[in-house]
Amino acid sequence: MSLSITSRTGGLFSRLVKSLSTIGLLTGTLFFAASFTPSLIPRTWLLQGALAGLAFGAGYLVGVLGVWLWSYLELPALKPPASRWAKRTAAALCAAVAVIFLWQASEWQNSIRTLVDMEPVDSVYPFRVGLIAILTFAMLLGVSRLFRLTLNFIDRRLRGFLPRRIATVIGVAAAAIIFFSLLNGVLLRYAIYVADSSFRAADELIEPDTPQPDDPVKTGSAASLLDWDGIGRRGRQFVATAPSKDDISTFLGREAMEPLRVYVGLRSAETPEERARLALEELKRVGAFERSALVLITPTGTGWIDPPAIDTLEYLHGGDVATVAIQYSYLASWLSLLIEPEYGGEVSRAMFTEVYGHWTALPRESRPKLYLYGLSLGAMNSQRSSELFEVLGDPYQGALWAGPPYSSQLWRSITARRNPGSPVWMPRFRDGSYVRFTGQENEVNIPGAHWGPLRVVYLQYASDAVAFFDPLSVYRAPEWMNQPRGPDVSPQMRWYPIVSFLQLLVDMMTATTTPMGHGHVYAPQHYIDAWIEVTDVQGWSQADIDRLKAHFATLMEEQ
Repeated sequence: MSLSITSRTGGLFSRLVKSLSTIGLLTGTLFFAASFTPSLIPRTWLLQGALAGLAFGAGYLVGVLGVWLWSYLELPALKPPASRWAKRTAAALCAAVAVIFLWQASEWQNSIRTLVDMEPVDSVYPFRVGLIAILTFAMLLGVSRLFRLTLNFIDRRLRGFLPRRIATVIGVAAAAIIFFSLLNGVLLRYAIYVADSSFRAADELIEPDTPQPDDPVKTGSAASLLDWDGIGRRGRQFVATAPSKDDISTFLGREAMEPLRVYVGLRSAETPEERARLALEELKRVGAFERSALVLITPTGTGWIDPPAIDTLEYLHGGDVATVAIQYSYLASWLSLLIEPEYGGEVSRAMFTEVYGHWTALPRESRPKLYLYGLSLGAMNSQRSSELFEVLGDPYQGALWAGPPYSSQLWRSITARRNPGSPVWMPRFRDGSYVRFTGQENEVNIPGAHWGPLRVVYLQYASDAVAFFDPLSVYRAPEWMNQPRGPDVSPQMRWYPIVSFLQLLVDMMTATTTPMGHGHVYAPQHYIDAWIEVTDVQGWSQADIDRLKAHFATLMEEQ
């Protein structure tokens, strides 16, 4: 009995192997091998395996389509036994290439890990990677075979009353519509529902270590216009983790002020306009317009605000700062970007319109300086909160946008029109009076440049795939791969059609897994340099600035 089962299993496996396209296997193996080469972010063995399987599947599809086109053009094809020998030779060649590139994978991954301050690895677990790659490809192959069965079923039904090629075209179109509808209308919607429910539940979680504040000027206190539970988990974290007046005073060696933080959660009101009005009224209540600086923050997709970004600003200004943020989503930024790309911009614009309208009505000599801040998706939505022509008569003072996503229109426009000779990952724009870029090295102090009335600084790292993901890398090399490359981009990185696109897609999804100061994880010392320029900090010596950077470096290590 067991011999019979083994025989049938072996026969099934043999038929499956024989059904595979020889050209598809060869192109799939080339894509598989290329997927091991370095990109922007180091990959774990699990991610590498999934990427390798996906790349193999993409290459196999390219090969199959090539064979189909060859056959459609009625060009000559190999016949047995030459086709059998070709398949065996191809299988041996594929195995040899796979082994060679698996062997080389550790060195390639280490070429990135060294640049982003990660410990090198001895091995990328070739057996585990290979197993995950095979399982991934098998799943893709199963879906493609199901698509082919659907296509053939429709094709056979149509050939009874339609010409052969017309029936085939309709069959392909119908099968594609069916599969797309299932994917988009059922699987994707269910996945979005699960993700949204999960993030919503996390947002409603009440942490025991963040009790409701007693101070009446704190958002969420008994005197606040905003309910402590309603501002959500991210809002409670933002309010509760602010450095205190005593913390800042101790560091500065002089009297400081208590920073003011206002946060409006997604559950605080129904519409963006209602949440914006709540934010303005809370700002008035706590006396935010009596401070020297007021910052409008657009958070990331989940509502999170990067602590070092605001903590450093509050230290630089001795606590004489008020900040306000409005949540617009529960989803992670990359999901929010794909699913609801417009909504964050609407909320950010509603907040800007409400606060800016009140701010412009105040006497210029006594109102606070107004700034914008956003990280990641927050940076993109913050850029969309206003148009330049709307504020020319009475401009706000500046903006700091960190890690803007690749689809940020203003950022892309400025980068595309950068000064000749400046690299795409660190552009220079005209005379530097309006916008400047910086990264790991402080690039904002441009010799001979003078700021105008509005100061904009982009903080970005060359290894940040959120900023430098390029959809067109599917068929051409991104411009940032040209020389000179960024300081934390591997010199061994190469462009490969389709494969590089898949690599960068994975990099974008894992860009927050790097050590601080690389990828999409922005370091306090780089925020400090940027804020000094944007907010025109005065009275700080270089020794004091270095001491502040060391202070935050210590705080980050303790967390």
